[in-house]
Amino acid sequence: MRILSFSLFLIGVLFFSTAVFSQEKDSLDFSRIQENATTKGSLTLKGSKIQYRTTIGVLPILDKSEQDTLAQISFTAYVKEQVGEISKRPITFIFNGGPGSSTLWLHMGSFGPKRVHIEGTEHPRAPYELKDNAYSLLDVSDLVFIDAPGTGFGRVKKGHEKEFYGIDQDAAAFAKFVRNFLTLENRWNTPKFIFGESYGTLRAVLLASALQEKYSIDVNGVILLSQILDYNNTIDGPDPEYGNGRAYQLALPTYAATAWYHHKIPNRPEDLPGFLKEVEDFAMTEYALALNKGRHLDSQTFNKIAEKLHRYTGLSIGYIKKANLRIKGNQFRQQLLLEDGKGIGNLDTRFRGPILNPLAEKMTNDPQSDAISSAYVSLFNSYVLNDLNYGKFRSYRTSLYGHGDVDWDWEHKGNFGRVNVMGDLAKTMKKNNQLKVLMMGGYYDIATPYFEAVYELDQLPIPKALFANISYQLYASGHMVYVNDEFAEKLAADVRTFINENKE
Repeated sequence: MRILSFSLFLIGVLFFSTAVFSQEKDSLDFSRIQENATTKGSLTLKGSKIQYRTTIGVLPILDKSEQDTLAQISFTAYVKEQVGEISKRPITFIFNGGPGSSTLWLHMGSFGPKRVHIEGTEHPRAPYELKDNAYSLLDVSDLVFIDAPGTGFGRVKKGHEKEFYGIDQDAAAFAKFVRNFLTLENRWNTPKFIFGESYGTLRAVLLASALQEKYSIDVNGVILLSQILDYNNTIDGPDPEYGNGRAYQLALPTYAATAWYHHKIPNRPEDLPGFLKEVEDFAMTEYALALNKGRHLDSQTFNKIAEKLHRYTGLSIGYIKKANLRIKGNQFRQQLLLEDGKGIGNLDTRFRGPILNPLAEKMTNDPQSDAISSAYVSLFNSYVLNDLNYGKFRSYRTSLYGHGDVDWDWEHKGNFGRVNVMGDLAKTMKKNNQLKVLMMGGYYDIATPYFEAVYELDQLPIPKALFANISYQLYASGHMVYVNDEFAEKLAADVRTFINENKE
């Protein structure tokens, strides 16, 4: 998931740099649009056989007069059959981030009926393995995987890109899709959940707000996986704001977890959560004070902080001092295993691979993306063609990028700069005090550090009583918590519990 301009942009296109299909015209070509396809399937979960219906295709997004189709949004929906009272059956809308990413990653890795099987952190090779998903959520919720406008099988009409490729425009399009889907499936009076990953967490917040404000649609729960709500907290490009050390503070526990995982810290403790609590406390106290002092930081304290950073990150004291106590994520990824000729992942620092340029300041590729992208893209296309009988007439775009110029509009509600949607979430929670929020994150995620997510939610401007509506789950995994079986199972169990507890 990686793009440019802001650090989370990197999360959208990183996977896709190796998975771009042939260039196509951006204009809508209705002669090449396949009608939505419906198939039937079954899946055994916890000893019970579930019959489900799959619908894959596109829904149109019309202009204000509802006369002209400006875009199609691509989706795959899994709906359980033989359900009693449909109004009691939850529905969960799921999407990846980018911005500009399709949702094949969550579709093929998390909660759908099929799942890409990858063991460990090594680079697999074809033929890859697609399995029935023992961690699917179809027992508790219907699932709708939504691709961002212009990705998947959807397209945006030429000349109308600015109406979709931007923060607020994107959220508005997703809100229209949800409204249209509820009508298509007659699911207006049903418990509704939103699940977003990465930039999709920012979108999830704005989607919940748009549904509430524009269509009077409340959602029961918002699930945020690998969260980023305030881009002032990003640890990579552009550089953290001058005078703002918060990004360094919030990334430090992830550096510590990574160094712990790779056995690069001195006197390595056995208790990872306990160790991280120590690092978190240091980050928000001693480290914060040192960074805030700027040129007034005395040499004795400077040396003391450098020593502690060495103990927590495994980087040399000399390098830490040269960096003036401020190490960016891509610098850390380049340096930690440099003596071994290895670099580590951005989305999941457990993954390692050869450094492309040992003399470079920063790591420029992501070993996790390099390892898993082919498996996900290959198995998705095979699954859609062979099992869902769809896609023969148009290729599936994993990303907006590589298909013409994309100028993403970072303006939010008239404000341009580093977007921050914490206020949007706070307002939505105040207007719907029944809304529940679940934050989920991985210790080994540098792109969206877990402590950053905790910090953002802890700082929401809401009444104290509303903080009881927020829950947290952390995993010894990376950005895509679901990649490996152990954490995919735990992730699904936690989401299942959240849905069951908040569906009425």
